[in-house]
Amino acid sequence: MCDLLRINTDRGVMINDGQSRFSIKGKPIYHFVGTSTFSEYTVTHVGCVAKINPAAPLDKVCVLSCGISTGFGATVNVAKPKKGQTVAIFGLGAVGLAAAEGARVSGASRIIGVDLNPSRFNEAKKFGVTEFVNPKDYDKPVQQVIAEMTNGGVDRSVECTGSVQAMISAFECVHDGWGVAVLVGVPNKDDAFKTHPMNLLNERTLKGTFFGNYKPRSDLPSVVEKYMNKEMELEKFITHAVPFSEINKAFDLMLSGESIRCIIRMDG
Repeated sequence: MCDLLRINTDRGVMINDGQSRFSIKGKPIYHFVGTSTFSEYTVTHVGCVAKINPAAPLDKVCVLSCGISTGFGATVNVAKPKKGQTVAIFGLGAVGLAAAEGARVSGASRIIGVDLNPSRFNEAKKFGVTEFVNPKDYDKPVQQVIAEMTNGGVDRSVECTGSVQAMISAFECVHDGWGVAVLVGVPNKDDAFKTHPMNLLNERTLKGTFFGNYKPRSDLPSVVEKYMNKEMELEKFITHAVPFSEINKAFDLMLSGESIRCIIRMDG
């Protein structure tokens, strides 16, 4: 959480001199969240570089650099469900499915996936999701639906959408007394989180997380080792691989909902 490395989407320049390292026809090209990943070569701050096992296949472990680590860590490092507990996951994209995977390996008895896109539900079963809720199918708030399904609320919830309404629902669907909700998605800058104070007085817990509470330089190498030791699956998160020259196709696939995660082959 240091100021040096905290993501600042508006900065777009290197920290030490406030300048971009890229240009085209004399005009600067700004850096994306400190990494500028859609290029064959890049310049990045040393704090953003982690040394990993050289035997690790880069076309697989690259997904650990953001989405998978963020979702998986949000569950296992922050929500920390106990074996047999119930977990609700809001959003079934790459981050949400990684959160579901974290719930699965933690031994959750029920994993309820919440998403507006029903085409994602079947794929989510591979990640341990046992039940599905589409908020559009109900004429009442989804948190009320989940509370009724679970006799008062789930033990843990993880929000992975960036929708402030989903964040509120994720908090309000956990059980009084011990429920923990973890917010992962990045909201719009003008959003406001509104809930009744009684939800806090009734001893629900609201938490936020950045990168699943992993420290990139020191923790990512060990997460890569989990994959290398077959303690973590990554292949099932990758639905498409496209060459760099077709990068716009990758974005189209993700926007259409057909892709969980695209890998851009830089040598393509």
